[in-house]
Amino acid sequence: MKDDGVIRSPDTERENRVPPGQSLTSQWPVLHYGSIPKMDTAEWTFTLSGLVASGKVLSYQEFTALEQVVVFSDIHCVTRWSRLDNLWQGLSSRAVTDLVKVLSQAKFAIIHAAGGFTTNLKIDDFLQPDVVFALKHDGQPLSPEHGAPVRLVVPRLYFWKSAKWVTGVEFTADDRPGFWESAGYHNRGDPWKEERYSR
Repeated sequence: MKDDGVIRSPDTERENRVPPGQSLTSQWPVLHYGSIPKMDTAEWTFTLSGLVASGKVLSYQEFTALEQVVVFSDIHCVTRWSRLDNLWQGLSSRAVTDLVKVLSQAKFAIIHAAGGFTTNLKIDDFLQPDVVFALKHDGQPLSPEHGAPVRLVVPRLYFWKSAKWVTGVEFTADDRPGFWESAGYHNRGDPWKEERYSR
């Protein structure tokens, strides 16, 4: 973080910000499996569950009333495009976990999203300072095709880990590969190591 209060993802400080096998785009391609879910913020809830002292469910109003941060990051899609200089506004992953006491046995964060979609993250990856539950991108509210009302952004991993249409986090002791990981994508997805596929 610098004096302007913006959290800068460490990868934006690299001399070469484009990982191996990636090409730059100024666009933001829309990629997802299935149709865009219809999500009403009046009914949307965010659930914190699993290995926590006491679970918690937040309404959209309660979620958006929490202190927000701004994160500056690059994004890298496994389909080989990268987009630099993205500005996200939302809740840090740490702010969310501060709402509950995550037990020491928790080693993984399972991200839940609309339609039963999940993705898995090591707890250390999830709790990095540049990980944000985004509400806005480049100063504008997220559009439905880009994950509104809330999408996770994990800048240091391939963008499939940045789940759209998020509805909660479950903390677990054991790893539980999500939708794309179970379909053959790499379990972690570090773009600098080209961790694209598991087979």
